Order: sequence, then C-alpha cells, then structure tokens
Amino acid sequence: MACGGFMPAPVCLIENDENEKLRVRKEAKYILDGIKEPVIVVSVVGLYRTGKSYLMNRLAGQQSGFALGSTIESKTKGIWMWCVPHPYKNGHTLVLLDTEGLGDVKKGDEKHDTWIFCLAVLLSSTLVYNSLGVIDNMALEKLHYITELTENIRVKAEVSRDEDQSADFMRVFPSFVWAVRDFTLELKMGNKPITSDDYLESALTLKPGSSAQTEQYNLPRRCLRHFFAVRKCFVFPRPASTENMRRMEELKENDLDSEFLEQANTFCHYIYDKADPKTVSGGRTITGTALGNLAEVYVEAIRSGKVPCLENAVVSLAKIQNVRAVEQALESYINEMLSMAQLPMDPEDLSNIHTVAEKKAIEVFITMSFNDNDQIYQKELMGKIFDEYQQMCQQNQEQSIRECEAVLLNVFDKLEKGISDGSYLKPGGYRQYRDMFRHMAEEYRARTQSQIMSEEVLSKFLKAKEEIGNMILQADESLSAAEHETEVQRLRNEILEQRQRGLEEQNRLQEQAFQDMQRTHKEHVDQIFRQMEREQERMRRDNERVLEAKLREKEALLLIGIEQQVFSMQRQIDRLQSEIHKEEESKPSKFNRILNGIGITAAMILPGFVPKAVGCGLSAISKLFK
Repeated sequence: MACGGFMPAPVCLIENDENEKLRVRKEAKYILDGIKEPVIVVSVVGLYRTGKSYLMNRLAGQQSGFALGSTIESKTKGIWMWCVPHPYKNGHTLVLLDTEGLGDVKKGDEKHDTWIFCLAVLLSSTLVYNSLGVIDNMALEKLHYITELTENIRVKAEVSRDEDQSADFMRVFPSFVWAVRDFTLELKMGNKPITSDDYLESALTLKPGSSAQTEQYNLPRRCLRHFFAVRKCFVFPRPASTENMRRMEELKENDLDSEFLEQANTFCHYIYDKADPKTVSGGRTITGTALGNLAEVYVEAIRSGKVPCLENAVVSLAKIQNVRAVEQALESYINEMLSMAQLPMDPEDLSNIHTVAEKKAIEVFITMSFNDNDQIYQKELMGKIFDEYQQMCQQNQEQSIRECEAVLLNVFDKLEKGISDGSYLKPGGYRQYRDMFRHMAEEYRARTQSQIMSEEVLSKFLKAKEEIGNMILQADESLSAAEHETEVQRLRNEILEQRQRGLEEQNRLQEQAFQDMQRTHKEHVDQIFRQMEREQERMRRDNERVLEAKLREKEALLLIGIEQQVFSMQRQIDRLQSEIHKEEESKPSKFNRILNGIGITAAMILPGFVPKAVGCGLSAISKLFK
C-alpha cells in the first residue's frame, strides 16, 4: 500500500502463533512500512459481542470489512488493522484497530485479554471502549484491565518507589472514548437534562472514605481519571430489531434506527476531528513505518516475558528508525540527483539540483527519524550526502574533461600532424606554429566555453607542448637572439597565464562548494528546528492537557473532601508546573547544542571536499598528452 493509499479490506496485525504467543503479521507490517506520513490510530476494545466492529466499519466509511458476526462467539481474533486515507486531514492516514473481544468464556485466557488491551492502549492515539447497557459499577468492574495497566506497562525504565507516575502515563496514553451501546435510559440527573459526557463523569465520581469496599469501588474510576486526560462518552440506542441485528452487514441505512444513525455520525465526526496523530514520549509524531516497528518492539517484549516499557521502546524504535531514515534519505537524494543531473553541466546548475535533492532527502530523514537528540544520524546523513555530491562533482568534472579532450584533439589535429611531419622545423616555422596554436586555442575556447574544465584542459595541453614549442623555437634560424629570448619569455608567460585561467576556474568551483556548504548547513538546521518546534508544540499541548486534567481532578477531590488525596494531587501539579518551566528554560541550550553539532560536522566535511573532487579531475588531466 502506497503512502495514503487505500486498503480494500482489513488485515490481521497481531495474532497468536502456533505456540499461542503473540506475533506481528508480516503482511500488516509491510503495509505499515509503506505509510511514510503521520498516522492517527483509533483502537476499539470491549467485551465480545458488543458491536465493536460495526463502529470501526463506519469510521472506515464502509458497510462491511471488520467481521461482525451474529453468534455468541467472538469473531475477531487478535488485533485487526484497516488503514484508510484520513477524511479530514490531508497527509495523514487513519489506522483503525479492531481488537479481539474481551472475556470470551470459550477462550478463557485472562492474561491474553490483558495483553490485547495493553497493546491497544500502547498503539493508539484514541481508545474507544465499547460496552452494552449503562455505565454502572458492574460495567466499571468489567473494565478491570484499566486497573492493571500500571502492572503491565511502564513509562520509564527506572522509577523510584514513591514517585507518582500518573502524569507520565497521562502524557503518553490515548484519549478515551466510552461508547455505550443499546442505551435505553434518559440522560437526566434529577429533573435536569445532562450530556453523555456529564453522564460519564458522574459515573466516575469517587466516594470518600478509606475502607476496602470504598477502595475497590474507587480503583477503576481513579485509574480512568488518572490515566486519561481526555474523556468522551457517546450513548447509542439499539440500532435495529433483534432479528435485523443478526444481519447488520446487509442492512441499509434506512433499515437502521434514525437516532442510532445520528449518534453514529456524530461519533465518526468527533473521531475524525478530534483524534490526534499517534505520538510517543517527547511529543514525537510517528509514521506508519514507526507504528509497525513499535508494534514489533512491544510484542517482542511480551513474548519474552517482559513488561512493555515506553522509554525502552523509544530507544529501540530510534535505532530501527534512524538507520532506515539515513538509508532512505540517501536513496532519495541519489535518485533525485540521477534523474535531474545531465552531466556535464554548469556547477551552479548542479548545485541547484543538489540543493533541491538534499532538501527532499532531509525531509525524508526528518519524517522517518526518531529521537535523534544529538543529531548523530543526521550528521551521518550530512556526511554521506556530501560524499555522494562530491562524487557527482567529480564525475561532472571528469565528463567535462573527456568532452574537452575530444574537442581539443579534433581542433589541434592539424597542429599535431604538422609537428609529426616536421612542418614547423624550418626558418619562420616557429611563428607559423605560434599563430596556428593561437588560432586553434581560440577555436577550442569557442567550442568549449560552456565546459567547466575547458581552461584547465588547455593549460595542461599548453604545458605538455612547452618542450615541443621550445624545440621549434630553437630550430628557427630566422629569429635574432633578442627575438629568440623574447619568444622564450612570451611562451613562459602564456603558460603561466593559462595556468592562472585554470586556477580561476578551480576557484569558482571552490567558491561554489563553500556556498553549497552554507546552504546545506542552513537547510539541516532549519529542518531540525521546524521538527523541534512541532515536537515542542505537541509537548506543550500534552503538558497543558495533563495540567488541566490534574487541576480538574483536584477540584473534584475538594468537592468530596478527600484532603489527603488533594494534598497529593497538589504535589503532582507543582511537579508538573516545574517540569514545564524547566522545559521552556532548556530551549536556548538545545538550540545552541544542535547549531554547534551541525556546524562542527560541516567544518569536518568541507576541508576535504573541493581538493578531493578537483584533485581527482586534475590527476586524470595530467595523464593527457604524455
């Protein structure tokens, strides 16, 4: 599937292997590898036979796709994936993940259900929890997977025993949407109408007290409040009669309840509009390629009996992504150069092509790279691009040399024949040789004026003919001693002047190389800072979202009078505000560190750039006319 392309049907992303261990399907990984743009990942979880798949088909804009089923067994096994172009946001792909129904009595594997739930949380940017009936204590007890998240997921590799991690979880966890199906109650509190969001928040209200029973009541509610900063609720009436619901995939819209359709459309528009791109810690947005790698990292941790750790996953993902980012960015650069550069060509034109190709390559790298905080991989890319450009410049010079040589041999053919048959070894022969050489040099220049190595090739040719010129001069008895001395000096001057022209030609190439380096340095820095600004803006929004959620939670705790938890919440708020302040203060130092790092790399590359390219070309010329 090409970037932003269309998958005609879902495929299995995560399944059980023959040993009943989770694994990522190669077919799904291949599809994700082809998605180079940011992904918005929406997962649906919930008890089996609650109509999860229908909502996901609606989000995909299709009547069918994810298996619905009409029996009491769970149809979806593992996690299934459907990637579709995002209907609202250009340059983004909507990745829909339909998970295996939880609590299937036939399956009877509670740990497997827990890992499916955890993977849905880890991979998604929006998590939809689907349930039937009402949000009551029983419904919340069935959502016990929420209470087990801290046991089965770690944000940091090392955490002190007394450190509260709720803010860390809240930053990286998806937004939470509760979809209540077959809802038959009136949305009222007392005699006042309430929204579905009010209904959810009311159901999540904590009870004061510290008894075991109160703690058991509060635990799932507290976890939802502490882990998910953004919470939303939709209530859906029954979509059709019991008989019709057995053939949901066949029903047309006019067969469905109008209120259900209205809610389904409102739900879809909310997801399209509000669901954010998937990010990991640090505000880094990930592409489909990174999502596939992330899935493999998490599944491998589970297979090996470890607890998935977001911090470790970021480190693993960075290694995988950054190596590929360098490879694909370099491939982009080479392909662009080969398709646009027609050698030999003017160095400035080649430089302009290099600038365009390098910009595209850096964009490819920035899109794919991940957590390259010290710009190690970007510096590697800078060096490799310059090696390729150096070779291209060298090939440009060598091609120019070959074409100049061909013209020179053609133009000076008559002169060479005259030298061979001794036509100039006679009285007056030197003037004839000199005039012929000047005439042919002008003709050569006229025919090679667009060539970058024209003067250098002529300089080498003139130097190679110095001995022959002197021999013809010595043999010309028609010249006086004074004229002879004058011609010797004139010949030396011509060689020096021509050498100067060749050096000026090389100086122009060197100046072009310095300009290329300046543009390269600026492009790398600009791209890094655009990426940094995007990430910092996302981090700022994440921090604000978490801070707002903590402040709301503090207000809720104050209302029910749980003072000890209010005090704990205030400490979390203080720590979060301190972290936000430190992050703002660190921006200038990050800027300078990146600027210095890229500058040092540029300084290391440049000194060898021009001499190597030009020197190689000149060594080829020096072999001419020996």
